[in-house]
Amino acid sequence: MDSSPSPSPAPARSRGASNATLRWDILRRALLARSSSSSSRAPEGTSSDQQNKDNTNNISRKASRGFNLIECHSLPISQLAKSLGNSLNGNENDLECQKDVYVYYKLPCGGSSKLNLVYRREDSLELNDIEASNRYNIDTTGLVCCWPSEEVLAYYCINHLDMFRSKKVLELGSGYGLAGLVIAATTNADEVVISDGNPQVVAYIQKNISINAENFGETKVKSMILHWDKEQASEILNTFDIIVASDCTFFKQFHQSLARAVKSLLKHSVTSQAIFLSPKRGDSLDKFLEIIEENGLCCELIENYDPTVWNQHKKYVAGDDRTWPNYDEEHCYPLLVRISSFSE
Repeated sequence: MDSSPSPSPAPARSRGASNATLRWDILRRALLARSSSSSSRAPEGTSSDQQNKDNTNNISRKASRGFNLIECHSLPISQLAKSLGNSLNGNENDLECQKDVYVYYKLPCGGSSKLNLVYRREDSLELNDIEASNRYNIDTTGLVCCWPSEEVLAYYCINHLDMFRSKKVLELGSGYGLAGLVIAATTNADEVVISDGNPQVVAYIQKNISINAENFGETKVKSMILHWDKEQASEILNTFDIIVASDCTFFKQFHQSLARAVKSLLKHSVTSQAIFLSPKRGDSLDKFLEIIEENGLCCELIENYDPTVWNQHKKYVAGDDRTWPNYDEEHCYPLLVRISSFSE
């Protein structure tokens, strides 16, 4: 248990109430926007409404600090355009966006030691994010940030390079695609497909593929809009040697479609496997594992899969490292799940 001094109750309640009010105001604005589309003109907002609208843009959506496994730095997007120079082929304006930030990762391995990624700013929240979620029946978590489980997955892949050599790899629910890009840049995979169900997210994935193209060598890399609950195109059915995913088991309503997607996309081979990294999050992970088995797939749950990740996790739990406030094992520490079509 954290023995550090706790903030006084009143300010904590005030901050919580303030953030809750702002988030409800986002929903209110979304509903008003829809209502106004069916009327001739919406009434002019008050100065208070405008103030609330401005405040909602300052809500931080990052859930946690992470395990700090890969050195990461944020820089203005203009610096990315400058550092890439001629490789942008005159498309600098495509990167210049007020809501975006340039992040580069210094990878802890030889060869391609650096990846450039374009993210949405963590304090950037827009109504069209919610509207896109409703339109495509998807969640918007991929736009929020690079989640801790994604960083752990990328680090795990770096430490298991040979597993991907000459393989066809798919990342599901990739968000900005850090793990998929790491695989493409470091493992000599034959092909890496980085997918998400949110078209907004996939647009970022494609940007990140383009700006890192010189790091991929002979590996073919592409982005794909992939909805788990839709029938997949015949040309990708049962074609992937390895499927990877991080923190994709939180929403129970997606469990069945996710399990079916894995089964339909994973190649029928004793060496083919899916690697998932997901926190328990109550009974969510357990329920997913049940559905995996109901779909005729085999799975193995591994708690301690990497000594560096495990030791850092133990420091957070014991309170020896206070850099991740409110660390909670059930919601923060990703367990490794190996899924295959054949039992050993």
